[in-house]
Amino acid sequence: MSTITGVITSDIRFPTSTSLDGSDAMNSDPDYSAAYIVLRTDAPDGLEGHAFVFTIGRGNDVQTAAIAALRDHLLGCNVEELLDDMGATWRWLVHDSQLRWLGPEKGVMHMAIGAAINALWDLKAKHAGVPLWKLLADMTPEQIADLVDYRYISDELSRDDAVRILQAKLATRAEREAVLRRDGYPAYTTTPGWLGYDDAKLARLCAEALDEGFGQIKLKVGADVDDDIRRLRIAREVCGPDFPIAIDANQRWDVPAAIEWIGRLAPFSVAWVEEPTSPDDILGHATIARAIAPTRVATGEHGANRVLFKQLLQARAIGVLQIDAVRVAGVNENIAILLLAARFGVPVCPHAVGVGLCEAVQHLSMFDYIAVSGSMEGRMIEYVDHLHEHFVEPVRIKRGAYRVPEQPGSGQHMLSESRASFHFPGGPEWATADAGGTP
Repeated sequence: MSTITGVITSDIRFPTSTSLDGSDAMNSDPDYSAAYIVLRTDAPDGLEGHAFVFTIGRGNDVQTAAIAALRDHLLGCNVEELLDDMGATWRWLVHDSQLRWLGPEKGVMHMAIGAAINALWDLKAKHAGVPLWKLLADMTPEQIADLVDYRYISDELSRDDAVRILQAKLATRAEREAVLRRDGYPAYTTTPGWLGYDDAKLARLCAEALDEGFGQIKLKVGADVDDDIRRLRIAREVCGPDFPIAIDANQRWDVPAAIEWIGRLAPFSVAWVEEPTSPDDILGHATIARAIAPTRVATGEHGANRVLFKQLLQARAIGVLQIDAVRVAGVNENIAILLLAARFGVPVCPHAVGVGLCEAVQHLSMFDYIAVSGSMEGRMIEYVDHLHEHFVEPVRIKRGAYRVPEQPGSGQHMLSESRASFHFPGGPEWATADAGGTP
């Protein structure tokens, strides 16, 4: 028997605002950041569970404090009991009556619980000696179904529904795993699209994306419609008339403005429009989706919980569902969302812009392909070429596809040297940094 002996938290920030990496219509000066957790145990193997919540600078200290608030819950807990029934562990933390009051099931506390859950999954995969995607994909349909909390979503997804979805793909899992290992998982890139980049850099990065084999690019929009038209024209000239180009407004518009603005951009054959309005406005998304069809609406990176995703799907408000590995309460809740998407037949293209998000979310998409949806048609994982070097196993992209991670764990383990160097505010990288986003 082993116990949790340490819950270590860190405020880690990277001064990306100096190069305007990540800049968009709503976030002009982001400093990619991680509110980080390490779970230490007294197990003989000395393994640790690592995870984080992604933020963009100011407020990362608040998120770190929320994770630290779970310390008394976790210290001294029996590790084997927690890991053996991760469905019960999820409900134990999320249903805590006093913690729940701070949400319920949304906001910094819900994300903090997600970090703890993800750290436990990282530990579980390391104990098993396999990457997280493989650990999940080898579970039985019943074991996977038992990870999900069906409260609030049982009108659309029951445990029996989940088992049926998973059972339908069980016999052919090995075939899809072989395809995944051979071909990887398709990616699209947002690297060319930041609003802070000049036109020459936009054109150069579009050309590089084509050369590197990506199947789609995405541009940030929403600050100025004439600028958006100019930038889309440049991208279209470089990429050609048929290459998929998505756009992302980052919640910039009200509903009428979204419909009008997207109409101005329609001549550029937009693949999808991401976050056209408030992420909480389900009916607004539905109105926009009807008005701009056949252009699809995509959203989800700021979705607080499985309930919001259920309603977006019920309202036919989205044509592309975008999970985020660290926005909801960890792996369990993302599995619930993947099952909902499969039930409604909506493709999942995860959000992955931010420190460590590519490393984390690839595991969920690969599990989804093998065990849940059984398809990569119309599905891609977002990719940006930022900060991968800070992780124990950086993502590997080859000809526009994610190669399967091989190391045990969830992919969220950041190098100790990077954590020390970019610790805020005392780390050596911050001693001389002149970042615009973080004081």
